[in-house]
Amino acid sequence: MVLHNWNISYKQAIDLQKHLACKVQFTPVKKLPRLIAGLDCAFSKDGRRIVAAAVVLQIPTITKGNWGTLEPSNFELIETATAVREITFPYIPGLLSFREAPACIAAVRKLKNEPDVFIVDGQGIAHPRRLGLAAHLGLFFDKPTIGCAKSRLIGTFKEPQIERGEYGLLKDKGQTIGAVVRTRNNVKPVFISVGNKCLLKDAIKITLACSAKYRLPEPTRLAHQLVSKLKLKI
Repeated sequence: MVLHNWNISYKQAIDLQKHLACKVQFTPVKKLPRLIAGLDCAFSKDGRRIVAAAVVLQIPTITKGNWGTLEPSNFELIETATAVREITFPYIPGLLSFREAPACIAAVRKLKNEPDVFIVDGQGIAHPRRLGLAAHLGLFFDKPTIGCAKSRLIGTFKEPQIERGEYGLLKDKGQTIGAVVRTRNNVKPVFISVGNKCLLKDAIKITLACSAKYRLPEPTRLAHQLVSKLKLKI
């Protein structure tokens, strides 16, 4: 789906975020996912280019009894795709998706398999205008999309207990915009928010199911490893 072009001004980008945020769908993930894609991106040393990677993993059928018991060996790597793009939008806090999304979209377009769910290293609606990278991409992909960020952008929360699976709600201006989720015992939490076509409870469940051994969910962890290697070559 093509929502807009990328040749826009700062003011147009702000207005566009406000407009697109209203289009994010908060609907249950009815079909249990089998193919989950992780997305991450990184910048070249000279800061002129961005590389994005999409990693598609297949996981066993998720049932009520095995949501939290998957191990790395349960994940089968289906395919990867990468893309490099020149950066055309300046660095402006709150508008990072206008720098990063084009490369992410280009990488996903190279995939031969259609993911059921996308997990993006970035914010979903946990954003001042409720349209972070994961939400922006979720509208383009028209698929269940989850934002899984390493740090908080906005909002307040109560630190979750130290056990895996514990979480606290992330709130801003009286609205729940995400969850602060402990994916490993006594390890820093991640910041989960809806990107598109899922509920927060779905986002939490899927993220935990994909966080078998590490803090980050396996799809985005592998995508991060891939872009970290590729950025040294561009």
